[in-house]
Amino acid sequence: MALTISDIGQSVLDTHYAVRGPIVARAQELEKAGKKIFYCNIGNPQALGQKPLSYIRQILALAEWPGLAGKAKGIFPSDTIAVAEMILKESKFGLGAYSDSKGLPFVRKAVAEFIQKRDSGDGVTVSSNPDNIYLTDGASKGVQTALRMLIASANDGIMIPVPQYPLYSATITLYGGRQIGYFLDEGSLWCLSEKMLEEAFISARAKGLRPKAICIINPGNPTGSVLTRDNIAMVIRFAKEHGLSILADEVYQENIYRPQDRFVSFARVMTELGEKDVSLFSFHSCSKGFLGECGQRGGYMEIRNLPADVLMQITKLQSVSLCSNLAGQIVTYLMVKPPLPGEPSYETYVSERDGILGELKLRAKLLAEGLNRIPGISCQPITGAMYAFPSITLPEGRTDEEYCMDLLEDEGVCLVSGSGFGQQKGTAHFRTTILPPTDQIEEVVRRIARFQATWK
Repeated sequence: MALTISDIGQSVLDTHYAVRGPIVARAQELEKAGKKIFYCNIGNPQALGQKPLSYIRQILALAEWPGLAGKAKGIFPSDTIAVAEMILKESKFGLGAYSDSKGLPFVRKAVAEFIQKRDSGDGVTVSSNPDNIYLTDGASKGVQTALRMLIASANDGIMIPVPQYPLYSATITLYGGRQIGYFLDEGSLWCLSEKMLEEAFISARAKGLRPKAICIINPGNPTGSVLTRDNIAMVIRFAKEHGLSILADEVYQENIYRPQDRFVSFARVMTELGEKDVSLFSFHSCSKGFLGECGQRGGYMEIRNLPADVLMQITKLQSVSLCSNLAGQIVTYLMVKPPLPGEPSYETYVSERDGILGELKLRAKLLAEGLNRIPGISCQPITGAMYAFPSITLPEGRTDEEYCMDLLEDEGVCLVSGSGFGQQKGTAHFRTTILPPTDQIEEVVRRIARFQATWK
């Protein structure tokens, strides 16, 4: 007999992933029927018109086809040819062979150097061990590995922010764990509140759950917020007090839009505090920032304060999939080792990078200000990442899922309902990206305003 739905495990049936849910499926149907769709549902920059960086694609092309180097002289900058030749030499067998399960050693070494350079300064020296770095198919695979290690029984709980990115809720459900939601403070730029953390922890323990870890997304998805150093230090102290590991999702660290804000890593603050008793899993990806190389599926997971026998188990899990894809590993290398001043590719690289980040900063401002001009919508400033999570006032008896579906049908704007990310009871939100081209951002705001004025 063929496989039926009744044969599927309950954990699979209970798993949901809102950013590619029913609203997106309907958007694709409408698009096939000829309707213009403005996709604002997912952080997928190149699908919305962002151009790949020349440096990344030139080296990737040379590494994928070694024979191109002889034909590219005088066409590609000389430093891209040199870097590609180094990559082929260090990888030994090129991009068509498996690497070590942790990833290519020279890439992991470059990641460690990147972390040390990023986090050291002002009298603080942050070290990073290449042996504690795992190259992954995007940050998502690293997150899934960490959660697989942490969830050992049906009573094991993982603290996740509300609102959160559905990767966390979906993976926790799939692995048979329990979500422990802690609310972010919308009125204070979506910062973390120690009081709210304590309330979530105490409530979980009262239900018989065993909290194992706390997940932090900084800069925030879907909130577009940036945490302060003091907020991060508070989380570390909280984790230590309650025996929790920390999962630090830091994939938007390049996406900071206000001069008064800066990205501060958990590794940096843990070093400042001299903290060696809290286990830390931190994640980065070449999908976000200004690279936007989502399709390459490159990223890394760095681990701190774990014993050797636990690290061996993580390596074993990685080896089940043999290794992460080689093209993604190379793009991760290029993310952490950009061209230096004076090298032939440097000026083009900086121009393309600054152009992308400048456009994102402008769109963040345009979107937040535009949404705040619409009666019934309130949007916190978008200070980081690629998203806004505005609150909306709904007619009595209506839901944010209905709002987003009707907006799609009427105006062709594809958003994700706030309930797909979690929200305070009695509130309603939607998530939108800032990724469509600037003229489309303005059109999206106009369409939302028109819809908001008439929807009942």
